[in-house]
Amino acid sequence: MIRHAEKDRSDAKNRNPELNDLGKKRALKWVQVFKNIELDKIYSTNYNRTIQTVTPISEENNLDVSIYSPSKINYKNFISENIGAKVLVVGHSNTIPFFVNGLINKEFYKQIDDLNNSNLYIVSMCNSKITHKLIKVD
Repeated sequence: MIRHAEKDRSDAKNRNPELNDLGKKRALKWVQVFKNIELDKIYSTNYNRTIQTVTPISEENNLDVSIYSPSKINYKNFISENIGAKVLVVGHSNTIPFFVNGLINKEFYKQIDDLNNSNLYIVSMCNSKITHKLIKVD
């Protein structure tokens, strides 16, 4: 799970900004990070910055992007619908850590700082064992 790449902050009133130049470069970097992982599904919130972050990855993997709403996720259903799949979820500083917490059923990760776009959360589930870790990808 990742947060969207760096967004254009030139208009503080814009609730749906595009990626800035650094964000576009990061989106391409994420392609390299996931290059050797055969993703089965990609989920993104329906915002310009998340869609633009995940589009190069979806194109590289020939996968459609499924839109989800963080406030409407049922984690048990999400897990059961993705058994055996390698899934990428793209969201926001105030949603991705809590998405991970919902999957691991534990309040472990805190909200991401608004200037941090480098977190990669990895959650693995095998039978009843759940492991998770956080990696910084700069």
